[in-house]
Amino acid sequence: MRRVLAALACLLLLAGCANVPLESQPLVVSVDSTPPLANDAPEPRNDIDPLSLVREFIRNNGDPRSNNAAARAYLDGQQRSTWKPGRAITIIDNTFSTVYETPPPSPSTSTPPDPNVRNVGLRGFTLGTLSADSAFIPGSGPAEQTIQVRKQANGQWRISSAPPTLFVTDDDFEANYNRVAVSFYSPDSGAFVPDLRYVPAKPQSGLPGRVMDLILQGPSAGLAGAVKNLLGDQVALDTNVKNSDDGSLLVQLSGLTGASPETRTLIAAQIMLSMQAVTSTRVRLLADGQPLVRGHEYWRSSDVPSYSAASSPSADLLGLMTVDGRIRSLGDGAPVAGPAGNGGYAVVSAAQSIDGKRLAVVERSGDRVQLRVGDLGRDLPLVDLSGGSLSRPTWRPAPSEAGPSGEVWTVVDHSIVARMVLDPTGHWLRQSVNANDLLALGTDIDALRLSRDGARVAAIVNGQLVVAAVVRNGDTVTLREPRVLQPGDLSDVVDLDWGSTADSLVVVTSSSSQPVQRVSVDGRRMDAFNGSNLTAPVTAVTAAPNRPIVVADPGGLWNATELGEVWRPQAHTMLNATPFYPG
Repeated sequence: MRRVLAALACLLLLAGCANVPLESQPLVVSVDSTPPLANDAPEPRNDIDPLSLVREFIRNNGDPRSNNAAARAYLDGQQRSTWKPGRAITIIDNTFSTVYETPPPSPSTSTPPDPNVRNVGLRGFTLGTLSADSAFIPGSGPAEQTIQVRKQANGQWRISSAPPTLFVTDDDFEANYNRVAVSFYSPDSGAFVPDLRYVPAKPQSGLPGRVMDLILQGPSAGLAGAVKNLLGDQVALDTNVKNSDDGSLLVQLSGLTGASPETRTLIAAQIMLSMQAVTSTRVRLLADGQPLVRGHEYWRSSDVPSYSAASSPSADLLGLMTVDGRIRSLGDGAPVAGPAGNGGYAVVSAAQSIDGKRLAVVERSGDRVQLRVGDLGRDLPLVDLSGGSLSRPTWRPAPSEAGPSGEVWTVVDHSIVARMVLDPTGHWLRQSVNANDLLALGTDIDALRLSRDGARVAAIVNGQLVVAAVVRNGDTVTLREPRVLQPGDLSDVVDLDWGSTADSLVVVTSSSSQPVQRVSVDGRRMDAFNGSNLTAPVTAVTAAPNRPIVVADPGGLWNATELGEVWRPQAHTMLNATPFYPG
């Protein structure tokens, strides 16, 4: 209707042009100085009070379309044109408050406060931040912001000092952003590592393009240096990612001249694995005007071979358990061959390599412990590593062509991260890990697990769950970008393991009601397993792809596969058992 009226007005003006006098008195014309809003974003309702205005502004911050047009509608004319919120988003709890704040009296003037200006305080609780690289960074603490609102000439309140930070509620973030697992290659294991990122959900047709932009930008800060950017800085998109007339999704790259066939195949796999959550159509992959992979122009996710064979235990490796100083099979309860199973060693904890061929054992010796490493079923030689305590060992993955795993990690005396590396002569040599950033979060490391793709570690630091990137530079290994997951809600963690997928963990805590939790690798989500038939305290957990989660409590071992599933007794449960899958 507005467009029709505007058109009629124009016609009337044109019709009257012939009668416009050469001279006339100027007229004062009332013009709405508020710039039009893109996307037809509605104005706030009439006579909205300042507190409700700020609340609705926060609720509309979650919609990023058209340069945050939905939230911009709550600003006054000047702010609408100049507001440039930062790229980072602060995600707050759904429950927050808005309160009037009284400005402090000015010592230099007795002028009463302007009744047309109010300061509104936002009070909430921070859950984390969506960083500029579209990754979630967990956090906790108060969220506070003072926002000034001013009554306009038309009597309506509008925000006159827009905050530089976008505050978005948890529910609004979920409604407006999609989580995607962007894949990056790990030469350490020959596997693709998921890098969880969050992109605007609408328009849906643009999701593949937004994911492709993230691939080109490279890994987030939380994985930088731990994975390889196959595309590099020289690769770009020739055109926007778009649907072709033949129904396929067209991705045209440039800058890959001279890339090897192996690199091209890995790039194709990276794109398809990253795209699988946002499109089910065929993808046409071109590079410099030709098929990215010779003879394979059109791709589906099912065309990508498995790159996780070396980082996932094979189906015939059923897991082991430590029981009263001996190691037994989870599959049949029988002791393993050799001293580790027949009581020759006083086993405190143990870890089986991902390929199943080797065993690392922490052995009690007097008032100290020491590490033994060797082939499963045989005598395990002592290695040069001992201390007052050693955490349960964890194995670095090895690509299948590299032979059996040759590196095992443990934490000495809760504070020193050490790794034993097998040299070409067959000797296990102790090498260090730079864990200074991890130790900055706390000096008490109770457990540490390498991810099965080798790109990350998860640790229990001062009772909290922490994930860090494993960055290798020659013989130097550094743990970087450590992040506490669910810092406001997850505490008193007693054990952990990597989950059934590469982007999740399973942890047990001292909680009596919900002792077992599944946590996303970035800490964005935490979901509780059914704890109704477990008995506190739950003391241990193990998990792996395509097999049940096993936990230990005073009654023995219990299995479950889904969050809501009731825990079932493990087939060969034993008291005082600590279960572990390879890895």
